[in-house]
Amino acid sequence: MSTPDHSPLGKATVYADRYDPGLLFPIPRQPKRAEIGVHGALPFHGVDIWNAYELSWLDARGKPHVAVAEFRVPADSPHIIESKSFKLYLNGFAQERLADADALRETLARDLAAAAGAPVAVTLGAPTARAYAFADLDGASLDAQDLDLDDYGPPKAGYLRAEAGATEVEETLVSDLLRSNCPVTGQPDWGSVQIRYRGAPIDRAGLLRYLVSFRTHSEFHEQCVERIFVDLMARCTPAQLSVYARYTRRGGLDINPFRSSEAGAAPANPRGARQ
Repeated sequence: MSTPDHSPLGKATVYADRYDPGLLFPIPRQPKRAEIGVHGALPFHGVDIWNAYELSWLDARGKPHVAVAEFRVPADSPHIIESKSFKLYLNGFAQERLADADALRETLARDLAAAAGAPVAVTLGAPTARAYAFADLDGASLDAQDLDLDDYGPPKAGYLRAEAGATEVEETLVSDLLRSNCPVTGQPDWGSVQIRYRGAPIDRAGLLRYLVSFRTHSEFHEQCVERIFVDLMARCTPAQLSVYARYTRRGGLDINPFRSSEAGAAPANPRGARQ
């Protein structure tokens, strides 16, 4: 079965060091989307950007190589890939001999597309800081507001509201206070979130209360971002909306889901201070 309870999460694991695509564990997206009222055509476009920092393989002469990998999984793929299974799969290349980096890239793209059910873009980069951009999410921070907070879950869409009839604005808001939990192990997932929209002004106090109400919520990264997007659309009805979350890494992987009302919108992939 392809449910989180049947995944490698939370279980003792033997770490294989040889290539095995069977380690990848896909989880259907639709059951959790149904919980937030998403059926049929998706109300958003987007991508899940994964960064892998623990990837190594052997060349034809047995010499190890290392790389940092970026994977872009389209939001309309039928499956997400469970993160521990992804880690185990990547670790399997450690003692695998490959002709060159292109052979590795082609293998990764083929296997991940089979697991996700859609093409996955794979980029391999040098493991040096100068090869990457470092930048936190831009926008006006919500976090300095002087508020009394005591609601840490489940998420409350009722906190969200926009000023009906007010002049339309175009703004970007960010918070570093996003926290949720793995639905299987209960381990915390820490992230920053950027909300870019055009529409009636969104009440910032209510938005921060809403984001903090994810604090004890159990859901995968991708599912949290889709919940935020759907709730904002339903409660605040912006003309345009994008939600981008940058999560801290665990097991050598970070996951950064992006959802937008605009087809073709694609985020950059800079590392934040906590990544």
